[in-house]
Formats: sequence, structure tokens, C-alpha cells
Amino acid sequence: MKLKFTKMHGTGNDFVVIDATQQAFTLSEKDISLLSNRRFGIGFDQLLVVGQSKIKDVDFSYRIFNADGGEVNQCGNGARCFVTFVHDKKLTNKDEIIVETRSGIIKPKLEANGSVSVNMGPPIFNPIKIPISVPKENNKYSLDVNDRRIEFGAVSMGNPHAVIIAKNIDDAPVETVGRLLENNELFPERVNVNFMEIRSRESVNLRVWERGAGETLSCGTGACASVVFGIKVGLLDSPCKVFTRGGELTIFWEGGESDVYLCGSAQSVFEGEIDVGGGTQ
Repeated sequence: MKLKFTKMHGTGNDFVVIDATQQAFTLSEKDISLLSNRRFGIGFDQLLVVGQSKIKDVDFSYRIFNADGGEVNQCGNGARCFVTFVHDKKLTNKDEIIVETRSGIIKPKLEANGSVSVNMGPPIFNPIKIPISVPKENNKYSLDVNDRRIEFGAVSMGNPHAVIIAKNIDDAPVETVGRLLENNELFPERVNVNFMEIRSRESVNLRVWERGAGETLSCGTGACASVVFGIKVGLLDSPCKVFTRGGELTIFWEGGESDVYLCGSAQSVFEGEIDVGGGTQ
């Protein structure tokens, strides 16, 4: 089976995007995992699938698969690539589109300056909904990892995030602690682990270990979750610049139950066609 795809990135967080508005999506987890391999496949952090929505007044459906083939609920950087893709492919002429995801409706918007903003909805702090297996909600939680006590905040932006304050982002134990927290039994659906170095009240440095993908150059929901946590505990103000290894994002949040807004660039890299096996999803 020949598969047409577009390779894109949002501040270095890279994606393969597939148009499934006119055809069925039939890739299996194994297919996706093989395609994500940077030596034997195309290489990507996530696979994005553009589909038709059955919900009235909703423009598209949006499915997201990590590099290991597992489907996830949300991806902020992917949402920015999504709206750029549907414009480039002339699937819509709307600047703001309404998109159905597994975690609800989002509204990404193509701005006049070429950047893309996304209303990510309100953050979730309820442990049951994140989910995190703790008896009650707190600003901070703690866990022993490799004989070391780790303090972190927990936020869901449609997917679960743990946020750790780091003194120096370059020295942060992203791979070791990230991998251990991702798979800790405290997180029944695994977790994305964010390491945030505070530069000022309006700017941070960020590295993210994403479940099912490892460390990525950028993570939109991770940037949202990290800034939200920083504002909630009184360390940051909105708007806040987030400097990732792949580029710069801006996060807006007024606190409480207000929506979180993510803004940054999204770019197409190349288009191609590849032979893949058949499967069902």
C-alpha cells in the first residue's frame, strides 16, 4: 500500500500528517512504529490523521499517534500543524477551524502573521481526570525515583503532564527521570514529564520527555501545562514565553477555569509517498 504524507514540524516537534478525509485510515500500531523509525521509516514524534467529523458544525476530526503506535488524546504543536496542513491542502478556507479530538473540541486559528494559535481549553487539576493515583488534589506531589525525592505538579491539557522545576535545564535528568516517571504506577495512563527552568516571571526554558516518544524538541501541551503550573503556584505571569530546543512558544492563561492559549509557528518540510503494510486501527 502506498501512503501519501506530509512531513511538518512545530518548533522542532515533528509530525507526519495524513489526509484521511477521502479514504479510510488503516495503519496498525506496528505500521506506525515502523514509519516513525528515523533510520528505516520516515521518522517523526507523532503521526497526525486529518479526518471528517460526524459532529454538527465541527470541521474536522483529529487523531494523534505517538511514535510507538499508541493513540493519544491531544497535541498542541500538532494542532498548529493541523490547521496549516488543511489550509495548504485547500481543505478549508477558514482562518479558525473547529476540530474534534479524543479529549474534546479545540479551535486552532491561522493568524495574519503566519503563526498559529490554539485554544486548548481549560487545564485540569482533578487527580481522577488527569489521571494520577493520589487521594486528593494538591499544588505539588512527590515521588521517590532512584533514591531521590522528586517534587512535581500535575496538570492535564487533554493528556497528563508532570512538571518539575529544574535549576539548570541543560543538566536536567530528562531521560532517566523522564522514563521512570512516565511508566510509574502513580500514572495509570503514563505521563509526559516536563523539566522547566524559570528565567523570569514571563519566560522559561523547557525540555519534555513525551510518553511513547522520548525527549522531543518541543511539546505544545507540555508548554501549556508547565506555564499553567507556574502561574498556579505564583512563580509565573501570563503571557509567558517558553523556549524549547526547537523554538519559541507563547502561552496565555488568566487562571482559574479560563482557557489556555498556545501560539507559535508551524511549517511544512516536505511531501512524499512510502510503501507500508496493511492493518486495521
